[in-house]
Amino acid sequence: MAISITAKDLARMRGQLFFEGDEQRSKLTRFWLLLPLSAVIASAGVVGDSTATVIGAMIVAPLMTPILGIALAAALADRPNLLRCLALVVLGACAVIAIGYVVGLLTSNPVLAADNTQVAGRVSPKVVDLVAALATGAVGAVALCRSDISDTLPGVAIAISLVPPLAVVGLTLESGSTSEAAGALLLFTANVTAILAMGIAVMAIYRVPSHAPAGRRTALHVAEVVAAMVVLVAVPLVATSTQVSTTERRERDVRSVASDWADDSGWEVVSVSTQGSTIVVRTSGRLPAPAPSSLRSALDAEGLTGFDVDLEQIPSTTTHL
Repeated sequence: MAISITAKDLARMRGQLFFEGDEQRSKLTRFWLLLPLSAVIASAGVVGDSTATVIGAMIVAPLMTPILGIALAAALADRPNLLRCLALVVLGACAVIAIGYVVGLLTSNPVLAADNTQVAGRVSPKVVDLVAALATGAVGAVALCRSDISDTLPGVAIAISLVPPLAVVGLTLESGSTSEAAGALLLFTANVTAILAMGIAVMAIYRVPSHAPAGRRTALHVAEVVAAMVVLVAVPLVATSTQVSTTERRERDVRSVASDWADDSGWEVVSVSTQGSTIVVRTSGRLPAPAPSSLRSALDAEGLTGFDVDLEQIPSTTTHL
């Protein structure tokens, strides 16, 4: 027998997602109260590099509601609610970015990926992030359609990253890194697109469009638009994944050669990182320092050419007191 929802289920879903009726004012007030607070929490968590604080912001953030509301409104061919939920998502995203920017003004140091793991984890989204977002969006939509598993929604709020990437956009913009801000915005866009795609798909499975006149055609049209968005978002994610994979492989190969080179002189490799198109190798040891030219020769011998390498040699001394 086909899976479907009842009129009672639909009324519950509308009450959870739509900002309409007698409770419209209270729902909007709650949304605009929780969103700035979650933005402040997320921004503070990113600045403090605190995973626990960022998770707290994810739980408080109310952005998931209007995003799923867009999917439900599309399935029901409900244009007023679709436009209302879309406006809330766009205005809410802009508000979080602005709050992140303001919090960045209050910090003494730039908040960038090089020194902050919370930023680093959100400025280079990959295809696997889109896959995870699709699965999370499916869980959220199913939990919405089935009241008996609605207790999974807090877990969905933690799994899907909405407010933290927007906070990172504001913080990195204030720090002067438009490229990192663009990466975080791409992550947010991918997550929203994934929620919409899976939300519309799950609602179609549960035959939500059958509850609205001419809803099937409208839902199909919106589904086509969302599917196109998923493809468009996937293109830069594939490019980023390829770039990250290439960078990690190159760093791993350089570290292997540099470690052998440093060991011959009693030195050690402290770190290997990529800055732009240059790989920075940091080493430490007792004087005399090994000749930098010999490292270049070792790298060339292994076929590691075509990119620049900066070698930082930090002498260390031991004094017995």
